[in-house]
Amino acid sequence: MIFLFKALSRIEWLFIRIFFSNLTSNLVSIMNRLPIIVFLISVLSCQPENKPYQSISTLSPSGNLELTFFLNSFGEPGYLLKKGNSVVLDTGYISFDFKDISPIGSGLSIVETIEETFDETWEMPWGEDREVRNHNNELFVALKETGELGRLINLRFKLYDDGLGFRTEFPEQGNLGEVVIMDENTQFNLTGDHKTWWIPGDWDIYEHLYSTSKFSEIDAKGYENDENLAQTYIPENAVNTPVTLKTEDRIYLSFHEANLTDYSGMTLKVNTEKLMFESELVGAPDGSKVKTKTPFVTPWRTVQVADRAGDLIESKLIVNLNEPNKLDDFSWFKPMKYMGIWWEMHLDKSSWDVAAGKHGATTENTKKYVDFASENNIGGLLVEGWNTGWESWIDVEDREGIFDFVTPYPDYDLEEVVRYGKEKDVDLIMHHETSAAPRTYEQQLDTAYRLMESLGIHAVKTGYVGQIIPKGERHHGQWMVNHYRRVLEKGVEHKVAINAHEPIKATGLRRTYPNAISREGLRGQEFNAWAKDGGNPPEHLPIVAFTRMLAGPIDFTPGIFNIKLDPYKENNQVNTTLAHQLALYVVIYSPVQMAADLVEHYENQPAFEFIRNVGVDWEQSKVLDGEIGDFVVIARQERGTDKWFLGAITDEEAREMEISFSFLESGKEYNAVLYADEENAHWDENPQEIRITEKAVNQKTTLPVKLAPGGGIAISIIPR
Repeated sequence: MIFLFKALSRIEWLFIRIFFSNLTSNLVSIMNRLPIIVFLISVLSCQPENKPYQSISTLSPSGNLELTFFLNSFGEPGYLLKKGNSVVLDTGYISFDFKDISPIGSGLSIVETIEETFDETWEMPWGEDREVRNHNNELFVALKETGELGRLINLRFKLYDDGLGFRTEFPEQGNLGEVVIMDENTQFNLTGDHKTWWIPGDWDIYEHLYSTSKFSEIDAKGYENDENLAQTYIPENAVNTPVTLKTEDRIYLSFHEANLTDYSGMTLKVNTEKLMFESELVGAPDGSKVKTKTPFVTPWRTVQVADRAGDLIESKLIVNLNEPNKLDDFSWFKPMKYMGIWWEMHLDKSSWDVAAGKHGATTENTKKYVDFASENNIGGLLVEGWNTGWESWIDVEDREGIFDFVTPYPDYDLEEVVRYGKEKDVDLIMHHETSAAPRTYEQQLDTAYRLMESLGIHAVKTGYVGQIIPKGERHHGQWMVNHYRRVLEKGVEHKVAINAHEPIKATGLRRTYPNAISREGLRGQEFNAWAKDGGNPPEHLPIVAFTRMLAGPIDFTPGIFNIKLDPYKENNQVNTTLAHQLALYVVIYSPVQMAADLVEHYENQPAFEFIRNVGVDWEQSKVLDGEIGDFVVIARQERGTDKWFLGAITDEEAREMEISFSFLESGKEYNAVLYADEENAHWDENPQEIRITEKAVNQKTTLPVKLAPGGGIAISIIPR
């Protein structure tokens, strides 16, 4: 009887606990309830085929997490995750529905189980930390249907001290060849109505503001018809990942996926009654989710588990679940700060197209940016609007063939700009806006990347604004996942690094393909310049650091000094202080960091010294403190030097804190330059008020600081 009880639901367990506690208190009551006991025994013992309940448990390397895999009496595979004595994820099941063939997910038996320990340390070619430890205990379970078909599936679990990754593997087999997956039903069964930070499960875009609510109050459909978005489709109440939660016991959870390859992106359906997430894959025009054939594997389904919010940021679980670096040589790319002919278009100072009469991407204007970048330790320059096609792409349903990715406008001399940049040690970053016509892009991809290679251009920012052509395909479906991968692989062939906008989510592929340097995939800085809802609120990035940033690098484009956007945008502004903007160079990670404002807004500004000096590639990173949606404090050591940089940002609340410099090397003295909010600074009332001071610090120093509402602090820490 005991093994049967293990398969019961939480509600059934609750009933039994109450039932048997009453039994011990009253003998008469026991006799009265004997018929019920007999009924329970008869029901449990008459399950189909009367299969025994089977389970196997494994611990994480330190023993702080415990995973239990089981087959219930129906032969359904499930799992449960515990942290110490607390259940983190309750009983969750895994099954698949196919087109024209029976589903897989019941009537299974265990063929084999294998437990292994894996421990390695690998080096990031660029990243938040140079060395990454990949230490996990793995449980492999081979399953077979007991029925006539006898189909095979395997489940592979990797349990880390900071979370769990698991996937389903379909080996090659005679009774299962080509398949069309209509639904993957992977459950994440929560243990309470947790506080949740989420964006809707949009199949086309991630550029929504985050909501904070109880799990039971999630209403993704309320985000439909956002007038700020060029494309959006939210078919049901689901959320996109990473989605982060906090339990009443102050355990932090974040759900995502790793190594998304030849599969559809996963959203998570919200069952507000059962307090459960369930996978919902992005669909194709015919209603299917994935078309493939055996052998194949799903992406890793991941849950990060932490006692401290900052531990979520420090976790390397997502990259560790990807394959090792496939590039023999990646020396052709260097992390960099860059400027761009970009922000002036969002301010309407200039335009992407020539016909508007104020074209931004001219040879003369580009050289002005090159000169400033060269003088200020900025190694790259992005130029948007350089190529023909910008006059006719907006609000056009058929955008095939509009953009040409090798032909510049007459007032832009591409070869001269590249030559001039190289003379000044500033590398050009190419821009390819596909207008969501990926077939056109693929037709020109080899030609365009050959041109870049011939000119020594090693980075491109791609864009996919609008509804995908062909109609019905979605940005996050399998068809587009495979397109983004082809672009990445073509980049490897021609030594081109990809910074993708309107992308598929980051799932750690930067480990396998380090030329996947950054991406957008969130509501970025440009919304502050033109969004009709007032732009990004002060709490936006203190949420993003613990949600979207867990997936990978973000091209957020920080560094706006003209906070009120005068004289260009009367009804818009950046909703942070200047010190907050500086701190973002440390807080929001990317190997390419833009100094996004206009040249004239940086000239003669003492605060620009921080952007000149701040690193962009890191030896190690430490999250010193933080709370989701409130504030975050991060320190990073520059790779190859002993310099440290620290950034702290807060939401709309003023905040006092003490910063400990215990992360510094013992016995060394440092000079710290503090770029802090002035006493009267405020994100709306006095956003540009900043105070710059210097202080000697060492490992024993503790420094009290004040952050203004919507404010921050940026500190450069240089050895003496």
